Amino acid sequence: MTPGNNGASTPEDDDPFGYLYADGQANGAQPPSGGYGYPNSVNRVRPVGTRQYGQQPAAPQAPQQQGAYSQPSAHYAAPEAQPGGAVTTQSPQPSHGGGGRGRGPNTKGLLIGAVAVLAAVVIGISIAMIGGDDEDKGDNQADVGPTQSQDQGEPTPSPSGDDGEDEKAELPTIDAKALRLEGGAATASEFEGAKADGGIYVAGLNNPGAAVTWTVNGIPEDGAYTVFVRYSTTDDPQSMTLNVNGKPFGSKLNMDNFARAKDGDFSKGWTQTYAYPTLSKGTNTISVSCGEGDKCNVLLDQLWLKEGQVKE
Repeated sequence: MTPGNNGASTPEDDDPFGYLYADGQANGAQPPSGGYGYPNSVNRVRPVGTRQYGQQPAAPQAPQQQGAYSQPSAHYAAPEAQPGGAVTTQSPQPSHGGGGRGRGPNTKGLLIGAVAVLAAVVIGISIAMIGGDDEDKGDNQADVGPTQSQDQGEPTPSPSGDDGEDEKAELPTIDAKALRLEGGAATASEFEGAKADGGIYVAGLNNPGAAVTWTVNGIPEDGAYTVFVRYSTTDDPQSMTLNVNGKPFGSKLNMDNFARAKDGDFSKGWTQTYAYPTLSKGTNTISVSCGEGDKCNVLLDQLWLKEGQVKE
């Protein structure tokens, strides 16, 4: 042998792709036709009986598909089936019902739980609504104390006293013959209907400067009171001046013909009016006078007081 040439190729030096390279082609490599492309190449050793001559090569078989998950593959054997294979212990699966058949989740239990939650929500909403109704009723409840619309610009009547009693303190009443008369006012008894003792009333008030004055004692405390005046008229609406402790109170004392008496029949014209003066504790003076611009064609019967601001 000479350097660079070690003689014919040995099987382990065969290159099946030698024909693709220049040195392989120079050595006469050809595409494989049973051998590996070199001259005098040898075939790979095969087991006896596997080489077929003059026959078409068998078509490759498609790999066997693995069976369903429920069926084991024919090429697979569990380790425990092999000799000396390990024996494993499988944990028993929990049973979901009798008869060996599996069951789904416990839908009955879930349904009962859902119904219980729904019932709790409904009860909670009902309690909240009942509580809200009670609060609304409390907010909308009207005051139990007496109310009075303003009359002649006077303030609204206050509720009952601090002691919580609806009854007002009894205050004095004065008849016509006990009043102090001024400016031509005089007592009379011509017309019936007066409540004063003996049917006495005050006439002659239809003159400027005429007046009746009442000095009232025993006012229990400072505050608002109601003064009532009983009178009779048969004319158009009348108005006189109310004085409290020497000062005019309000605009005018309304003395309208509420009885709708006609033709000067004073016996059918008896009615009453009221005002809300503020009095001081102890003694106060109240007078009704015929001032400038007043209409005073009235007969005056009685005056009386009530505590607070009331209508009757």
